Amino acid sequence: MAIRKSTMNTLLDMQRSEITEYHIYSAIAKKVKDPHNREVIQKIANQEKEHADVWETYTGVKVKPRRFQIWRYKILSMVLGITFILRFMERGEDFAQKTYNSISDEVPDAKRIEQEEENHERELLDALDEDRLKYVRSMVLGLNDALVELTGALAGLSFAVSDPRIISLSGLITGIAASLSMAASEYLSTKADGRDDALKSSFYTGGAYVLVVTVLILPYLLIDNPMISLVIMLSSALFIIFVFNYYMSVALNLSFKKRFLQMASISMGVAAFSFLVGTVLRIMFGIDV
Repeated sequence: MAIRKSTMNTLLDMQRSEITEYHIYSAIAKKVKDPHNREVIQKIANQEKEHADVWETYTGVKVKPRRFQIWRYKILSMVLGITFILRFMERGEDFAQKTYNSISDEVPDAKRIEQEEENHERELLDALDEDRLKYVRSMVLGLNDALVELTGALAGLSFAVSDPRIISLSGLITGIAASLSMAASEYLSTKADGRDDALKSSFYTGGAYVLVVTVLILPYLLIDNPMISLVIMLSSALFIIFVFNYYMSVALNLSFKKRFLQMASISMGVAAFSFLVGTVLRIMFGIDV
């Protein structure tokens, strides 16, 4: 059966994608120190190479990988972690599986490769054991606490006090004290559980807290109008919630929408209530700072 030109173009594109992903996975595997993770990633790379070779038997053409894409994913894997990048790439392959179905009548191997992509690679990805993902709970603890406390405190102060310097100073003192308290609590909690990584776990908790404090207070340090700073601060809080929950949804294969709405509604709800409390207290005590 002759293969249509449109199908041949699809095969060439898939062949280029497979050989590109082979080079991406191989490059990442070389950078991974853990022998188990390195072996898992290299297995995925070899499978991508096998798929590219299959498509080549149909196209009769050797294609070059997308070099910029290889370089981009190598950099991103160092910043965001290998699990996030590999699962993000896997999401792109979910779209590719629809293409396999569309060409399976003309290309018999498409169905087999679709099954391999769907089953084997996900099994391999589930076998990954990345160090940073062990401490997601600690980061969630730090982020949640910082977002709820700081958005509430800064929102309340924004109406109770009109001087952005006093607001930022109060928020900074509150944030530093709370971050140390959270880190210490996490250390004592994990130590009580008999874990050897208590110090590292507390570092992730405290570090996440400090990061949020820095981002949320920055508008008050740079802008004289506390109301404008409040809007930017709340927008920054929503952005942090969005980014972190997207990262978790990809890296840990969790629901994004549910977790995002939950965190956002709690943080914004506390901020709104605190803003109301600040308004009432300012009127009651006649404060004008």
